[in-house]
Amino acid sequence: MTFGQWLGLLALLAALVLLWNLRQSLILVFTAVVIAMAICTLVAWIQQRVGCNRSLALLLSLGLLLVLGVVIGTAVIPPFVEQFAELISKLPAAATTLLNLVRDAISSASQMLYGTHDGGMELLREGLFRDGQLPIPNLGQGAMQIVGLAGGLGAGLLQLLFVVAVALMVAVQPTAYREVLVLLVPSFYRRRFRSVLVHCGEALSAWMVGVLISSLCVGVLAAIGLSLLGVNLVAANALLAGMLNVIPNVGPTLSTIFPMSVALLDSPWKSLAVLLLYVLIQNVESYLITPSVMQHQLQLLPGLTLSAQVIFTILFGPIGLLMALPLAVCLQVVLREIVIRDILDDWRRLRPAD
Repeated sequence: MTFGQWLGLLALLAALVLLWNLRQSLILVFTAVVIAMAICTLVAWIQQRVGCNRSLALLLSLGLLLVLGVVIGTAVIPPFVEQFAELISKLPAAATTLLNLVRDAISSASQMLYGTHDGGMELLREGLFRDGQLPIPNLGQGAMQIVGLAGGLGAGLLQLLFVVAVALMVAVQPTAYREVLVLLVPSFYRRRFRSVLVHCGEALSAWMVGVLISSLCVGVLAAIGLSLLGVNLVAANALLAGMLNVIPNVGPTLSTIFPMSVALLDSPWKSLAVLLLYVLIQNVESYLITPSVMQHQLQLLPGLTLSAQVIFTILFGPIGLLMALPLAVCLQVVLREIVIRDILDDWRRLRPAD
């Protein structure tokens, strides 16, 4: 290798190390871009419906978002926080009830197998339970501390302000920021790279619209089902179901824990009914709602989705879990347009015949 090649290799390694050290900042920037794309999608929708210029549509969009934020902050968040706090406080009692049911089941199994409560399975029961107490007595206090810590971190507030500020700046001039990225690639590839960025934006817009509609449907179905079953804290559980639906695989599972815990305090059979309800809702969402509202969205295989969640969570932490799907959508566009069409397909055409 020549001196110039060694120098280029060192520059590449230094750039990779720099990007790795800046990965938390980069994921925040990507989050801001996703929010900016959501605002731009709303702006385009208003332009189509009202027929105004982009500046007026942007002002209308920001005003609509501000009004929506005020309504949510005054009418939705206070009762949700109250119900969610009550929900967290009920978890220890629900866990105790569940463990008592398991203890009774072990005793019944021991009676059936050995003809006495002092059979071999009694050792398992004694190992799991001590004097009828919960193995983790401070579960409620620990959960409340985690919730309080997550809500009071000043660093999280600063990150939120940074994301919102960058998102607003990008939403005001999306074309200008896109052209900055285009200038970073060689001149012969800029037109093609601009087209790839447009495809990424369209895929993100389709994904966000589909997820919004899907989450609203899941929240409404959860509220109706929990009301019919007579489960307490319907509003908090329905909002959690809708919000956690944004996180595939992990989110629906987490949203099931809370209503099942509340229902378990009333009756074990009601808790089982809640589980069946949420399984039904997720099947309706997966096989009916999502295919209907995301006909033009890039289809992500479940295995790839789960892999993306694991990888991006390891790389970027909790924000990586939230942004796993947008990242996967953009990466799929990049792989399809650049790696497959521009590199591999040309490589196959240029390969000499055997």
